[in-house]
Amino acid sequence: MITAIRVQKRNPNRVNVDLDGEFAFGLSRIVAAWLKVGDRLSDQRVTELVASDTDEVLYQKALNLLSRRPYSAHEVRSKLLQKDFPNDKIEATLKRLAEAGLLADEKFASQWVENRNNNHPRSQRLIKYELQRKGITNDVIDTALAGSEQDSELAYRAAVPYARRLQQADWLTFSKRLGGFLARRGFSYGIADPVVHQVWDLMKKGEG
Repeated sequence: MITAIRVQKRNPNRVNVDLDGEFAFGLSRIVAAWLKVGDRLSDQRVTELVASDTDEVLYQKALNLLSRRPYSAHEVRSKLLQKDFPNDKIEATLKRLAEAGLLADEKFASQWVENRNNNHPRSQRLIKYELQRKGITNDVIDTALAGSEQDSELAYRAAVPYARRLQQADWLTFSKRLGGFLARRGFSYGIADPVVHQVWDLMKKGEG
């Protein structure tokens, strides 16, 4: 029989449940919401409550992750595996998040491409590599990249802010440093070289 339900001092979102005067187990307040002092719990019911608590703990940890920034399903899975939760529980949590519209690799990939294009332009090849490392499938990546700007435009947008640091440089220094910067952003020589010349010419005309 439940003889006490006490809020944990270190975590007010969890409670300690006493059975017959002794501590028995801890539960999240959501799982324990329908329990009250005097309830009699069978062994099966205790097992069910503890299992439900694991589900809720997992879900809350995943929500906490997603509140910080967008994550791919692969990233969330990896983070939860580090906490030594059972694989089947993790997969159930990922499914629950997906059904709630809180976890979708398609949306994640689309947002990633948009963010890169707008804030940190780089080649589509490098963006694809970044998304592959986050566990996104090639089909999803290709769909997200279908709405991306072309590499020539992305290279130009990446080059202009960087080139402003090189306004006093001679052509050799300018072309070497800007070309190297664009290469690190994943742009091929065939894309980068015309952009380097274009930005140089604009700067010399006072338009850069």
